[in-house]
Amino acid sequence: MNTRFEKSVHSSDEWYTPKEILEALGKFDLDPCAPVRPLWPTAEVMYNRNMDGLSRKWEGRVWLNPPYSRPLIELFVRKLAEHGNGIALLFNRCDSKMFQDVIFEKADGMKFLRHRIRFYRPDGTRGDSPGCGSILIAFGKDNAEVLKNCTIEGKYVQIN
Repeated sequence: MNTRFEKSVHSSDEWYTPKEILEALGKFDLDPCAPVRPLWPTAEVMYNRNMDGLSRKWEGRVWLNPPYSRPLIELFVRKLAEHGNGIALLFNRCDSKMFQDVIFEKADGMKFLRHRIRFYRPDGTRGDSPGCGSILIAFGKDNAEVLKNCTIEGKYVQIN
């Protein structure tokens, strides 16, 4: 049984957010973790793994569906927390060190999603249900309002 949720032996960091989630959250200026071959745009500016989104300057409203491998996930989430303007899509692992030390300290709101997200593979097919539910994390008051009022099913919780 895979109890790590984030990665398994056959897993990949190339999983794409369903378009309907992005549309429900509005326009983003930057996606620092965009797919190499996106199925649809995720933001106005899209950095893929070949462009090293961690080392580049982040501007505007950021969409973050980070690579779930370590240490990349923590590095990207910390950078978004420091940037302070964006929404991250993560596995719901509130007991993790990253949640305890970064998200609960810096985020403004979160939405626990009602259903598990079936992400897309690079070939455009839909994956199976993941082993863990997902959560949207808002950094910045405006993004918290977006989560609170969006049409994505789930429970919104204000943090700060």
